[in-house]
Amino acid sequence: MNNKELGIAVVGSGRIGTLRANMASRHPSVNFLALADRDKTKADILAQQTGADLTTGDNYEAISHERVDAVVVATPEHDHTEAVLQALSLGKPVFLEKPIALSLEEADRIIAEIDKSGVEVVIGYSRRHDRRWMMAKEQIEQGRLGEVLAIQQRVYNSRAQMLQILQRSPEATPVLDVLTYYVDMACWFLADNKPVEVVARSHGKVYREMGHDINEATWAIITFESGCIVNLGIFYALPSKYPTFGQSPRFEILGDQGVILLDADNKDSLLFTDNGADHAYVPDHKTNMLFMQTNSSGDWAQGDYWGPIANETRSWLDHLITGRPTPHPTAHEGRRTLEVTLAIEESARTGNTVKL
Repeated sequence: MNNKELGIAVVGSGRIGTLRANMASRHPSVNFLALADRDKTKADILAQQTGADLTTGDNYEAISHERVDAVVVATPEHDHTEAVLQALSLGKPVFLEKPIALSLEEADRIIAEIDKSGVEVVIGYSRRHDRRWMMAKEQIEQGRLGEVLAIQQRVYNSRAQMLQILQRSPEATPVLDVLTYYVDMACWFLADNKPVEVVARSHGKVYREMGHDINEATWAIITFESGCIVNLGIFYALPSKYPTFGQSPRFEILGDQGVILLDADNKDSLLFTDNGADHAYVPDHKTNMLFMQTNSSGDWAQGDYWGPIANETRSWLDHLITGRPTPHPTAHEGRRTLEVTLAIEESARTGNTVKL
């Protein structure tokens, strides 16, 4: 690729693939856009929004196109590996939606090809591109907290959104799909301080009564090499009409010289409407009251998309052109996050402590 023009393939035309394709189509350096989805109709519909140059039902056709320089893999979680390996075999950098894979074996296949090819893969953990979390990272790096001794986090969401996630990926759980963001954040904030042990407990009632083999509540304690204790919790069964259209997290970082409190419930911006507000994730789901800015990925406003997903996509495209460093997780960091996330699931299932 040269320093002014870029060809991008977006593989997967679901909700996140749609956002990535829209961001790519609006980037001034992107002069070629290919869309691939095994359901070609979805790619064709997305092309009407983005003015894509190519649509196909064959992922490899888009990935291997001579004008494509880099690839966004936005397929469901269980379907990441093949497209990533195809791109790497052709020397094309990849933006891969989180998680890197659903098993360490699949993650290791990807990493082995990265190490062999030297081609870059970054993982889409969009929290790293939310201004609040980026500022927290900066304060930690500036030493304003001293040594981080403990982290406390919890995140909530409604059952309406979890049911939508299960329609997309029956293998998904609140831990694998959502708590993984906050595992990544904890590891990012603690930098080279490695996680060494996980203890977790969970409870399942709401979704099991619906026939899904998942737990709506999970809390975990992760111990790091320094002794730092990280307590991460998730509850994904708030009432369907609860006025959030995304994650409602709180994150507390406690050091020996300072503390950062990140409250992202967004209860300070409230919309009430008799006309109903459309849910960002769940089709045909409306509510009359809404905590605005709770759509975790961002929002459309004034003709463009704003928020972490937009920041994350644009900074990666800028990086491809300029080489400027970004906070995107590497594939090796993505594997570490997956290892911890799977350990949380294992400990919650067995009741045992898991050593990493």
